[in-house]
Amino acid sequence: MKVAALQMVSGISLDANLSEALRLLRQAAAAGAELAVLPEYFCFMGARDEDKLVIAETPGLGRVQDFLSDAARDLKLTIVGGTLPMATDDPTHAANASLAFDAKGHPISRYDKIHLFRYDNGRERYDEAAVLRAGDTPTSFELRDRDGQVWRIGQSVCYDLRFAELYRMLGAEVLLVPAAFTHTTGSAHWEVLLRARAIENQAYVIASAQGGLHENGRRTWGHSMVIDPWGHVMALQAEGPGVVLADIDMARLRQVREQLPSLQHRVLT
Repeated sequence: MKVAALQMVSGISLDANLSEALRLLRQAAAAGAELAVLPEYFCFMGARDEDKLVIAETPGLGRVQDFLSDAARDLKLTIVGGTLPMATDDPTHAANASLAFDAKGHPISRYDKIHLFRYDNGRERYDEAAVLRAGDTPTSFELRDRDGQVWRIGQSVCYDLRFAELYRMLGAEVLLVPAAFTHTTGSAHWEVLLRARAIENQAYVIASAQGGLHENGRRTWGHSMVIDPWGHVMALQAEGPGVVLADIDMARLRQVREQLPSLQHRVLT
């Protein structure tokens, strides 16, 4: 199955972001991708954290959800919509939700980011919990590819990457990591964490990132990539918008798991 990790440098304009996302999705579909993963905050990187609350949508109702559904149906492509703000019962906090739509445009999965990023090195300060509400449910979905192979797809978002226990719980063959890693933390830890999650779970990893200097002054690390179950980086884009394509193969995954059956050797759970 051909998969695509889409890298963006999203800005303040919802219109411009959706237009760019559609351009990249069309490119992925034209290349034969069956699964395309957009980055975290693909639709909006506001001037302030509170701006997320302004565009927060309710389930089944909203421009971004309509965009994802329409694009999936029109392009005959399973799309994971990075993340978008979804309304909660608290108007001061939204969920950072990753929504998946099948190739007919139907919603098939929603994962709310569980681990909320906080970082302060004296120069950069981030605290997602100020405007976001954490999810509490590990989430996966099944995808049948054009050859009839069924894949278990495990969802995560950005900062979740640092919490290995989440990925163990998913028991997936493909792990998704839409992200907006900062340049500081990404340059230090992004690739090594992604490869570790692939190796320890003997799973493919599709990591779609924001990658560049944004209108709001934030700089993200990028380096979107697809990694195989042995930890090999199959394809990568360092910075700027683009489509990272790779062919994932269930036979290769099974070979890795049979030759080194570490998942069977687990003692502590």
